[in-house]
Amino acid sequence: MVERLAQAKASAVARSTRLSDVTIVIAADTIVSLDDSPLGKPVDDADAIRMLRALRGRTHQVHTAITLVDTSTRQALSDLATSNVPMRNYSDDEIATYIATGDPLDKAGAYAIQHQGFHPVAQMRGCFANVMGLPLCHLTRTLRAIGFEPPADVPAACQSHIRYTCPVFAIILTYNDQ
Repeated sequence: MVERLAQAKASAVARSTRLSDVTIVIAADTIVSLDDSPLGKPVDDADAIRMLRALRGRTHQVHTAITLVDTSTRQALSDLATSNVPMRNYSDDEIATYIATGDPLDKAGAYAIQHQGFHPVAQMRGCFANVMGLPLCHLTRTLRAIGFEPPADVPAACQSHIRYTCPVFAIILTYNDQ
């Protein structure tokens, strides 16, 4: 589902925009999945509470698809990042406090892993940036596959910015299934 949505987004932009100076369109889509059922963005506070209670103390998956379209060649490539995310056993009071911030209402699965007050995840062992919504090493890998080398050390910049020592970046960057 996320691959189809990322591809549709990238194709729509590549078709509808005058891209005289832009040669690469980047699109992404993220979904949270619990027991193989997608959790989108909550429609209201009650829906956010329902999602956070369902996720509490359990491991779920976050899937982000990235699609790149080279507008000069019309070549399109996609990549998919999947992270297992173990949630801690937060309380109903913590959920209520978090809901009151308004933050969950525009987040798939009703949470932001990076939220400074809530900290919903027990201990992350995968791609933190994927759970935030843009897995930068997957993006780098896909850019390299179309012949573009980013001018910076993306894994170092990502880890520095989010203050997370990523245990999977080297595996992601060396694996090529394109």
